[in-house]
Amino acid sequence: MDEEKILERMFPSDILPNIYPKETDYDDIDEILNSNIFNVMLNRRSQRKFEDKEIETWKIEIIFAAADTAPTAGGFQGFEIFHIIKEEIKRKLVTAANNQPYVNAPMVLVFCANHNRIKMNFSKDILQKFSVQDATLAASYAQLASHALGLSSIWIGMFDEQSVKNIINTDLQPSSILCIGYPKKMLMPKPKRKLTDLIHNVYD
Repeated sequence: MDEEKILERMFPSDILPNIYPKETDYDDIDEILNSNIFNVMLNRRSQRKFEDKEIETWKIEIIFAAADTAPTAGGFQGFEIFHIIKEEIKRKLVTAANNQPYVNAPMVLVFCANHNRIKMNFSKDILQKFSVQDATLAASYAQLASHALGLSSIWIGMFDEQSVKNIINTDLQPSSILCIGYPKKMLMPKPKRKLTDLIHNVYD
């Protein structure tokens, strides 16, 4: 199955741009695209140690496509994704992210808010809040897709915003850095809060 066929399984054909021309067969595409979302969510675990292994292009394409499906304010997609390719830039991001070494991962994505894409009649502050939410949702979708593809990830929220802007050469506000790779060891999910403690029912 070629990469365009992968995206056709995720998007209506009338809106799918013809930008994935490569042709390669993958035995596990159907299994991946039919993954039970609840199993993915329940079994996902943050990972800080990655194998020194390149991620296949088709998996990267699916991660991008998943981020593209995230719900956004007004459907305007007020976010941008910076895919960091160069090792030197990754090392600079390590410094900007409080010297967290796992930022130098096989795949590094910086999600940024772009309120200029949101064409709604609200103040700039409100539009900026919408765009940060958009970027956060997109990163979440990318993270879940990564796990479904047999990869692991770590969400980085601790970083100097201005330093990140300078490093990736943008004026946009970075909301998160998502570091993705093949895990050295699959970790079991951590226990979560009881739903009775988490949910607060409001009756009045």
